[in-house]
Amino acid sequence: MNKLVDSIDKVIDLCELKDGMSVSFHHHLRNGDYVTAMVLNAIGKKGIKNIKVCHSSILDGMAKNGLVDLVKQGVITEIDTNGVNSLIGTLVSTGVFPTVAKYRTHGGRPKAIESGEIKIDVAFIAAPTADPMGNMNGVDGPSACGAMGYPMADARHARKVVAITDNLVPYPLHRVSIDETLVDYVVNVDSIGDTAGIATGAVKVTRDPVALVLAKYATQVIQYSGLFVNGFSFQAGASGPAIATTQNVHNMMVEQKIHGSFLQGGITGYGVDMLEAGLFDTIIDVQSFDTKAAASIKNNPRHREVSASCYANPNAKSCGVNSLDAVILGALQVDLDFNVNVHIDSNGYFIAGSGGHGDTAHGSKLAIIVAPLTRTRFPTIVPKVYCKSTPGKDINVVVTEYGVAVNPLYAELRQRLAENGVKLISIEDLQRKAEKTVGTPKPILRGDKVVAEIIHRDGTVLDRIHNLQLDKG
Repeated sequence: MNKLVDSIDKVIDLCELKDGMSVSFHHHLRNGDYVTAMVLNAIGKKGIKNIKVCHSSILDGMAKNGLVDLVKQGVITEIDTNGVNSLIGTLVSTGVFPTVAKYRTHGGRPKAIESGEIKIDVAFIAAPTADPMGNMNGVDGPSACGAMGYPMADARHARKVVAITDNLVPYPLHRVSIDETLVDYVVNVDSIGDTAGIATGAVKVTRDPVALVLAKYATQVIQYSGLFVNGFSFQAGASGPAIATTQNVHNMMVEQKIHGSFLQGGITGYGVDMLEAGLFDTIIDVQSFDTKAAASIKNNPRHREVSASCYANPNAKSCGVNSLDAVILGALQVDLDFNVNVHIDSNGYFIAGSGGHGDTAHGSKLAIIVAPLTRTRFPTIVPKVYCKSTPGKDINVVVTEYGVAVNPLYAELRQRLAENGVKLISIEDLQRKAEKTVGTPKPILRGDKVVAEIIHRDGTVLDRIHNLQLDKG
């Protein structure tokens, strides 16, 4: 007995997918993912319409293979996601979708699935390795991506679950991320993706002098926060300043003989280096950001794979972000109330998602925003953000190349930093300096149609975004 189906077309029929139903996908293969477009194009060819796509994040590498046309043809009419990059983001921003796009955090998404707010008819899971009964993992095979934390909630709660793999192995698979009891069908295809796309636009070592100054100040904030002691826990993303800060923290832990408890989040090879150097006991990994991290989760038992729910779900009995000491986060904009925009660019278009931004900012003891004062002649520090992605009350400090602005809500932290000689500056002075440097941006014109809701991890709607009015002139 097995669950093998010989084509995507046939499995769509077996799942009884019809107009108006919902399908889900994950983005562990990032820009290298083939499965999202493969399945949605097959759905479109069958004449099925009004599909709701529940995706952990839609990147341009997925969208470029026909998804824009499927939206315009009415095949895809609704999205519920952590974020979308520029191709689909343009369609959302200009009101092409007939429905309101919902943007959630990485913790808010499994919360909504587990509570029944998001109902998934068919979950299509890109599985780097699977057996004929549907046991699957992300660490083996030519398309190994490492952790598979995002589709775990989908697998548990979708009406039907389909594993799509390019590495079918005999039953039983010895290492399992999602097990056979949750899977209805298995489809073997030529390729589910290109692992070279996992790190595209994400992981890079920076030599940019501004990014290195940002990392220097961020490191000082950590060092003098009162949290940098034995048992320290830490999360940093994969941007240039975040990687540079991670390297600085590594060196500082060695010099000061600090031994940490855990690293968390989307994991890079730099985090793996810290684990292997004995600086941390454990890595908690919801998503592996490069091939070094993917190899580590396979080979090192102290590198632990977790679900998105275990990582950041506020309704779970506990989750990793609530035990986090410090996190390094980015921003497209920060305003005078420390609210952060990570969704909308300077032209008013959706270009990204929040990831675990709002989850970690809320759960951690120290949320550090690192951002240059200006980008491409646009200010980063503004009177009011275009979009409230993360509320200001959850942000402790904003680090720029001109110094560190401490949220007035955290007076004790400000005193600690001042006593240790950290260069401090008010958020108001940063905003004035940014405006003096690049001027005041032209206002973004918006219409009357709500095109997107920004939903916080607890389900609160932080912001409603109206359609972008394009300049006809």
